[in-house]
Amino acid sequence: MNITRIDHSTIHFLRKAFIPTARFSIFLIYVWFGALKVLGLSPASDLVHHLFSNTIHFMQFDTFYVLFAWFEVIIGVMFIVPKFTRFVIPLLMIHMITTFMPLVFLPGDTWSGFMVLTLTGQYIVKNLVIIAVAMGVAAHVHPMPLRTAHN
Repeated sequence: MNITRIDHSTIHFLRKAFIPTARFSIFLIYVWFGALKVLGLSPASDLVHHLFSNTIHFMQFDTFYVLFAWFEVIIGVMFIVPKFTRFVIPLLMIHMITTFMPLVFLPGDTWSGFMVLTLTGQYIVKNLVIIAVAMGVAAHVHPMPLRTAHN
C-alpha cells in the first residue's frame, strides 16, 4: 500500500471529522460538568466555593453556583449548534478565565511547589486543550462579509 495515499486519506478523514468531534467533545464536557453541579454532585464544588469566598461578595454562593452550573450547560448546548459559534466563543472564554482563577487566588489548592501542580491544578491546566479546540472550531467559521463605506 502506498504510504502517501494512506497519509492523504488519513488527513482528509481527520479534517472532515475534526469539527463535529470537537463540537461534540466540548458539548459533552460542558453539559456533563454543568449537570453535575446542577444536581449537587460535582467534585469541583468545594473548589468553586473556596474561590467564591475569596473573590465574589455580591451574591449568595448557592445562587451563584446554580447560575454558574447553568452557564456551563448553556455553553455546551450552544457549542453543538454551528450558528451559535460566534456567540458561544466569548462565553467560553469568560468561563475559562474563571476556571484559571484558582491558580492565582488559591495557590494552596493548585500548587504543591514551584511549577508543580496539584491534581486540582492539573485539572485546571488541562482546560488549555479546551481553549485550543474551541479556537480550532472558531477558525473554521466563515467570516462575515466585509462592508464597504459609502459616501
